Amino acid sequence: MRIFLICQQSLNNHPIPAYRYWEIYFKRGIEEGGGEWLEAAGLDWAEGLMYSERKALKNWRERTWEAAVSYIKKQHQTRPIEMVLAYLFPKQVEPAAVKRIQSFGIPCVNFFCDNIRELVKVPTEFRCFDLHWVPEFKARKMYRQAGLKHMYAPMPYWVPPDKRVWQHPESYEVTFIGSRDQQRETLFAAALKLGVSLEIRGKGWEPAPAATAQPQRRGLRKIIANQPRFIAQQGFKAWARKGIFKLRPRIADGVFNDYVRKRPDDDEYIKITQQSIITIGVNRYPSYRHPFSKPNTYSRLRDIQAPMMGGCYLTEWTEGLDQLYDIGKEIEIYRTPEEMVERIRELKRNPEKRKSMRRKAQRRALTDHSIKKSIGKIKTVLGLN
Repeated sequence: MRIFLICQQSLNNHPIPAYRYWEIYFKRGIEEGGGEWLEAAGLDWAEGLMYSERKALKNWRERTWEAAVSYIKKQHQTRPIEMVLAYLFPKQVEPAAVKRIQSFGIPCVNFFCDNIRELVKVPTEFRCFDLHWVPEFKARKMYRQAGLKHMYAPMPYWVPPDKRVWQHPESYEVTFIGSRDQQRETLFAAALKLGVSLEIRGKGWEPAPAATAQPQRRGLRKIIANQPRFIAQQGFKAWARKGIFKLRPRIADGVFNDYVRKRPDDDEYIKITQQSIITIGVNRYPSYRHPFSKPNTYSRLRDIQAPMMGGCYLTEWTEGLDQLYDIGKEIEIYRTPEEMVERIRELKRNPEKRKSMRRKAQRRALTDHSIKKSIGKIKTVLGLN
């Protein structure tokens, strides 16, 4: 199967969080499934995320999509392209260009993994796609209400074949790897207070160096001007909570100092995930649309990644996890800091269960949650088999 792939490929390094790995996952996953991916050389798709000014964004969309459509048309005439598979944010979409591609007889599919965090409803820009790959279980309702054809499938992840082992030495303690935010620090502070020991790695956890310059303050006029836009996007309740959240004191670095470890590089990340006695996942996230004490949750990439690597995985409960795994046998879950501590203690007492979970969860993830499997599901939904 020939797939034209748009997955935030870039020509330059952009100051955008975590966008480059998607290209690797999609390309290797397509190859492993026996497919062929194509991309138009010289296009920087991630660049579109950099523009906030309308004219600059419009210029980027016009030149990028024109080049993409011309390339697709030429390639399709030489040998058919069966699908366009994209990972695009609303601002990057050019509906007229998508329609031109569809006129060649090529269906266009968009994967989007920030529905729950970013959206209140499906953006108008997304309506042009033939199918939507929705990885958050809770987000299905949003697409149903919009009357759009969608498919629920896990976050796309690909792990190198030599890392697909589950019989790991347990060289690390109970571990969390991920950036720091207010929800995560509150969760872990409560767990530590209950007497559990953790190793915490990731951006923001290490004590910050003393400031050498005063941070720049945003102008009052700009702040006021942004409020109507925020209310239109997030709602009045979210706007009211925003002010309350900003007054909420952050938890001091000293609470975590004994538990924070150095941020890992890519190789260390895999090694630690695999070789920790227990690997922790957190599915809550900061949001002004929800009370701080009752955070919303959704299944993250980590819920596929850690089991696929053969980690003994304990993650925060959210809707849809029981659609992915046999809870208690393949992975374990918690809902509160108290439950997290209880599950940790149970698993630490039971090395045989840890070993069984590693084996069973990895088998489930590699068999049922691979990119190859998801693309096969897309083909079925679109009638391309």
